[in-house]
Amino acid sequence: MSLSRGDGFVHLADYRAPAWRVLHAGLVFELDPAATTVESVLSLEPDPARPGQPVTLDGEGLELLAIELDGRALGGDGYAYDGHQLTILDPGRACELRTRVRIHPDANTRLEGLYQSGRLLLTQCEAQGFRRITFMADRPDVMPRWRITLRAARDAFPVLLANGNPVSSRGLGDGRHEAVWENPHPTPAYLFAIAAGELGRVTKTLRTAEGREVELNVWAEPGDVERCRYALGAVERSLRWDERRFGRGYDLDVFNVVAAQDFTMGAMENKGLNIFNARYILADEATATDADFLAIESVVAHEYLHNWSGNRVTLRDWFQLSLKEGLTVFRDTEFSSDLHSRALKRIEVVRLLRGRQFAEDAGALAHPVRPDRYKEISNFYTLTIYEKGAEIIRVLHTLVGEDTFRAGMDRYFADNDGKAATLEDFLAAHAAASGRDLAQFARWYAQAGTPELAIRADFDAASGDYTLTIDQHTPATPGQPEKQPLLIPLRFALYDADGGEITTPPEADAVVREGMAELTAARHVLRWRGLRGRPLPAFNHGFAAPVKLQVDYSVDELARLARLERDAFNRWDLLQRLATDALLGAAHAEAATQTLSDVLADLLEDTSADPAFVAECLALPDFDTLAEQVDEVDVEALVGRREELLDRLAEDQVERLQSRYEALADVAAGGLDGPEMSARALRNACLSWLTRLDPQAALAEAQFAAANTMTARLAALRCLLHFQAPGAEAALAAFQQQFRHDPLVTDKWIALVATRPHPEALADVEALMASNWWKATNPNRVRALLGSFARSNPLGFHRRDGAGYRLVATQVASLDAINPQVAARLLGAFESWRRWTAPHRGPAREALAALEGKLGSPDGRDLLERLLG
Repeated sequence: MSLSRGDGFVHLADYRAPAWRVLHAGLVFELDPAATTVESVLSLEPDPARPGQPVTLDGEGLELLAIELDGRALGGDGYAYDGHQLTILDPGRACELRTRVRIHPDANTRLEGLYQSGRLLLTQCEAQGFRRITFMADRPDVMPRWRITLRAARDAFPVLLANGNPVSSRGLGDGRHEAVWENPHPTPAYLFAIAAGELGRVTKTLRTAEGREVELNVWAEPGDVERCRYALGAVERSLRWDERRFGRGYDLDVFNVVAAQDFTMGAMENKGLNIFNARYILADEATATDADFLAIESVVAHEYLHNWSGNRVTLRDWFQLSLKEGLTVFRDTEFSSDLHSRALKRIEVVRLLRGRQFAEDAGALAHPVRPDRYKEISNFYTLTIYEKGAEIIRVLHTLVGEDTFRAGMDRYFADNDGKAATLEDFLAAHAAASGRDLAQFARWYAQAGTPELAIRADFDAASGDYTLTIDQHTPATPGQPEKQPLLIPLRFALYDADGGEITTPPEADAVVREGMAELTAARHVLRWRGLRGRPLPAFNHGFAAPVKLQVDYSVDELARLARLERDAFNRWDLLQRLATDALLGAAHAEAATQTLSDVLADLLEDTSADPAFVAECLALPDFDTLAEQVDEVDVEALVGRREELLDRLAEDQVERLQSRYEALADVAAGGLDGPEMSARALRNACLSWLTRLDPQAALAEAQFAAANTMTARLAALRCLLHFQAPGAEAALAAFQQQFRHDPLVTDKWIALVATRPHPEALADVEALMASNWWKATNPNRVRALLGSFARSNPLGFHRRDGAGYRLVATQVASLDAINPQVAARLLGAFESWRRWTAPHRGPAREALAALEGKLGSPDGRDLLERLLG
């Protein structure tokens, strides 16, 4: 798609199919970090419906060495190349285009296309990185079959990997060798990948449900191979789960995963050769936390599951991005829920939604899940695309049920296998399977913003009539001042005075079935008649829809519901509401605080409850979640109230906390089974609360000294650093020394330093940036230091003197020239600046304004324009 309107935007409405198809791509790489040559042979075929069109191929900053059309060298009058696009006048027929270009991986700090990471050569092509390798119609609806030949010095690059299946390998003499790979499936260029270098692997061969022998390999630099075993197991679990739950089999002879220390994203689902950020592959109990292990399993599943939802069925254009990302997040979330605790996974997802995605939906960077235009597609790899996109799929699943949803997915995959699909194709498959009209449901994709449901209850004691009035509203967002009602499944339950559930269906102007109302209008009324007393309602069970609820509960009602609800997620959610009332409900904050403390006491004494669930209940709503509950964010006041509440609750529960901490010691000692992870989760939560009451942090210091897992060690170090304990400096030095050669563990302690909850943490960040620990070219290090500071240290980032803002803005300008995607994501920390109180809003505006004219990338300029506009 092109910028056809001259306004700087790519528009969904301007989509046109390519005038030329690429049927086959044959590539030959002569690999060298300083100067790699790429010879490409493209088999081109014109679209009969669009005769007379020139061949236009994308090519960003390529050094063109040779060009031939059907074996004939083209002179300067036969083509044009402006550094961005190669144009060849209409050949008039199917033809073969051969080009040879030179690129420079060792100078590629953007980490797009082919780049060097340590001693490895790797690629990252999504969304538009392939054009930095060689010429191609670099768009997802151009899907050639591929043959890839890699040639390199054997001593420097003994392993040569590419997409698809291995075809052959041979020596070339002079210490060089060659490997040939073939991808038989039609695949767009954004899924292209190669990896070359000194790599070791863990491997397993299995037989799929369809009878195919598949070799699974996880590759890493030789010293890291043993830490790949957990990831290999996660690949197998993902493959088996997709066979069972969705009936999807793997379709190649080999599945390769490679760990990269330098990688902008989390991982990439390239066909048959997934390349991962090393943080989502390398793990053992000495260097990775329990959260790391669960994240590795989840991300491995996400990328593997893309094999069908993204690869076999890909995207017509980038406007459909959530069709692969949102759908696959839904699938990987279901994978984790099926293998572990569904309630805990739901809590994890909802925390992210409320803390981050809702803020994105309410800020300057709000956008629909399928936008109608964009300037820079890299800026739309957002929580809205991924997490809200997944929640929209969950809404559909809730509406139609598991069996019908599976039938819709089967039809979608069957109808679109090997094709580039749209959201309309996805909805058509589900409409056919369910027999439902999904036109209103499709508004979820077109409208930005988080819907709000205001629910008012009325009870007439004389008649026993109980009425719920439900008003739906979505606030205005940039470019969308008016919103239409969405199709929202609202799950609900009514409890009587004895705690029994009232199962009588209401009279309603909405479709109501099995405790769920389908909201379609701006207002709905549900009415029950002849009830013996005023019931107690509960709403949005399981967070069935990504909405904000406005329901007036008393403190006593919240406490009663928290004890009545049998679903663990709903119990947690009600405690979060109690905590929010204790923090923000001025009229009854004290009552909410005492009630919350009482309920937490019951939980801490309940040894039958999952310790990990109790740990989640001890985790109060974080700063970002609370900030979404207020119209204007007073940073210091909000942080202060939260700290005061935590101190109060810790004092109330000290004996129970100490008892649970001690009782769980043996189970928490080691291992990766569920009970062991759960025990560590609660022990570490107890440790954090107990350290609040001990200025010497003796318990944290003892745990740090005795820890035999990274989970226990890092939790103790966090307590020592964040509560400024006397032993913090010595513990940090010991930790640094022990893990000084491990970049991933180094990122962990750097993040702890960057998030020390104090305005003076800014000095720590500046000191680290002036040290040898700082690596501006490594995305993980940038995220660990600057990303953690900007996103997870409100007192440091939001200093009243604006120094935190200036530091981050200055680094955005510097990083923009190194890796624009990393810089743009860091700039996103300012997304809600207009809602900050005046002492913060002014300095934030000044820091952003100072960036005008200093950002060279379209990524940065696009975001800055939206933030200031």
